[in-house]
This record gives sequence, C-alpha cells and structure tokens, in this order.
Amino acid sequence: MNLTLETTIVLFTILLTGLTAGLCFTWTNAVTPGIGQLDDLSFLRSFQEMNRAIINPLFIVVFFGPFIGHILLVYLKHQNSGAAFWIYVVAAMLFILGVVFVTIFRNVPLNEVLDKMDLAVASLEDVKALRQKFETPWRQWHFVRTLSSILSFVLLLLGLILNQQPS
Repeated sequence: MNLTLETTIVLFTILLTGLTAGLCFTWTNAVTPGIGQLDDLSFLRSFQEMNRAIINPLFIVVFFGPFIGHILLVYLKHQNSGAAFWIYVVAAMLFILGVVFVTIFRNVPLNEVLDKMDLAVASLEDVKALRQKFETPWRQWHFVRTLSSILSFVLLLLGLILNQQPS
C-alpha cells in the first residue's frame, strides 16, 4: 500500500469513523441502559453532566473529523466511478446524514432542552415530564447514529479493500 494523500485520508477517515462508531455503540450498549436504571433526577443530572463533559477538543476532532474525511475522500475519488467510489459515497451519506445531521438536528436540540433545566430547583413533576420528553426520542435518534456510524465504518473498510485490488 502506497502512502499517498488519498490513502492517508482513507485511513484517517476509517480511524475516526471507527472511533465515532465505538463511541455511539458504547452509549447505546452500556451508557444509556445503565443510567436508564436511575431515578428521574439522577438520570437527568447524569445526562446533563455527560453532555457537558463530552464537548471537548478531542471529541470535536473524533466526531467532525470523519465529516471532513468523507467529503475529501468522495472528492478525491470522484473521477473514478468504480465500485469503491460508490461505496465511499454511501459511507459518506450514512455518516453525514445519519450521524452529523441527526446529531445537529435531533440529539443536540434535546440536549439543549435538558441543559436549560435547572434540576436543583425543578419540581418532581417537571423532572418526570422532562425525562419523558427527552429519553425515548434521544435513544431512538442515537440508535440511528449508532447504526449509521457502524455501517459507514464497514463500508469504508470494504472500499479500502476494493481499492487495493489490482485493476
């Protein structure tokens, strides 16, 4: 394998997409089911703190790096309309629509509603209502992100394998 700009971008995109898929899988498989067992107030407090802690420079690179990588990869491969190109296109669409757009337009707005609630002074009724409004939609949209990121990762690996096949 020659270490060209294209290969570097493919590997960078695979790595960061894999990290995002792992993060999403961990939240789907362990974090949200685990804190889902907590009472309403503890659940919301936990989610608030995790949402605040996750916004950091390393997370931004891992989460938005694949967005840039997918776009660059499709651009670099656009002159070759072979199977690998179309696999990269589908991988990019899955990541951009199913992870980035779902995050920005579905999960983040739910996170913002949660963040605005001052849980220290909220009534038990308000806490219960917020959890009911937040938890199920957040999990459903996060599951979309999990599936999309995993499928994108698998497709990137497939594209890399196809790219290495002799022409």
